[in-house]
Amino acid sequence: MSSSSQASQRINALLDENSFVEIGALVTARNTDFNLKQEDTPSDGVVTGYGVIDGNLVYVYSQDASVLGGSIGEMHARKIVRLYDLAIKTGSPVIGLIDSTGLRLQEGVDALNAFGEIYLKQVEASGVVPQITAVFGPCGGGLALIPSITDFAFMESDKAKLFVNSPNVLEGNYKEKCDTSDAAWQVKEVGTVDAALDEASIYAEIRQLVSLLPSNNEDGDSFEDCADDLNRACENLDGATGDPALIARQISDNGVFFETKREYAKEMVTGFIKLNGATVGFVGNRTEVFDAEGKVSEKFDDKLTGHGCDKAADFVNFCDAFDLPVLTLTNATGFGSTKCDEKHVAKAAGRLVYALANATVPKVNLITGKAFGSAYVIMNSKALGADITIAWPDAQIGTMNADIAAKIIADGKDADTVAKTAAEYAALQNNIKSAAGRGYVDEIVEPADTRKYVIGAFEMLYTKRDERPNKKHGTV
Repeated sequence: MSSSSQASQRINALLDENSFVEIGALVTARNTDFNLKQEDTPSDGVVTGYGVIDGNLVYVYSQDASVLGGSIGEMHARKIVRLYDLAIKTGSPVIGLIDSTGLRLQEGVDALNAFGEIYLKQVEASGVVPQITAVFGPCGGGLALIPSITDFAFMESDKAKLFVNSPNVLEGNYKEKCDTSDAAWQVKEVGTVDAALDEASIYAEIRQLVSLLPSNNEDGDSFEDCADDLNRACENLDGATGDPALIARQISDNGVFFETKREYAKEMVTGFIKLNGATVGFVGNRTEVFDAEGKVSEKFDDKLTGHGCDKAADFVNFCDAFDLPVLTLTNATGFGSTKCDEKHVAKAAGRLVYALANATVPKVNLITGKAFGSAYVIMNSKALGADITIAWPDAQIGTMNADIAAKIIADGKDADTVAKTAAEYAALQNNIKSAAGRGYVDEIVEPADTRKYVIGAFEMLYTKRDERPNKKHGTV
């Protein structure tokens, strides 16, 4: 390796020991405007090359902040574009380690064109190979689009800054009032970033992610031997109905669960689990968060929110692009009813409908609690194309809560009549056996047996083929 810079050290910390091979080490800036030629620009501010993570080939670029602030110019971008070309040809992930002041002003329009060339390659690679970025320093202006186009992104919790506009130029705002470039704000409020962590933890997360994901959209190599009992009982699983993240860990092989965008829209859980050695996408709406001691630390309504639906839709789209099966958990009675939700929830729920209905991968829905109204339909129901629907015995499917339905049906009647109507409605309409009798539920299983039946469903669906009408692409 030609450089012992921090950029190179980061690559070494990420990859398997002694596996990195640098490409383009001798490239330097060509521009001579503003006396740029008089400055030393080793590797033009970005170290690029390839190596392995747990034996998996990956391509990595790491920006060097000691060279013109790691700014992007013509040759800097050309090296990243070259890396993308190789990644697409070989079908391997691209990992970008970002620490840059952004556009190299001395190179003017050449630098602007360089940004566009990187965007183009990111778009070409989208859905072909996984793209991961980690931000360790500044990432502002047009550079902020790079993490937003990639599939997964991380930020160093203290030094990383991600922004299109500096906090101080936002009307009525300044950095001390609300630092919109801060990692904590980005992961909780924006949803572009999956997690904010220290540098060593980011490398560990990326390594785990690479080991879970297929190398590209055709190889289907996200499998490994399963050392866990396929028929393992998951005792007291129904006690975790409110928190799908707990269910994910319990049913997954050896407790493996990689949660994506874990601080954003926490009322919706998305991530990857392992079932019989295969990576499966996991989506479920959440009403509770349990802490390490098993106590409820946060509560949410059993409603689908705009942000939650957007988060789930993006995740399902990724899974479908890379041929990863999807397991959904449903425990929803309606939609978020805040002013913010009313602005976004219809469009966002429509995106989730589209993502699930459009996905041709194996799809299994597990109904753990209440599944009422349109929220039930949206969360991977049979009507949207779920291949198998499994329900727990105490689950409910219906148009609405029985008590609310009774007040409408028995309007004007005495309290005893309303209560009797509610009981009859629950028994006839919301009973899970009624839904199964109509074919909307395939299997009713005890919570403890969930792992066994979910694995069985995906095993059966392994050779699924789903042809759709010929079109260029949808528009939702």
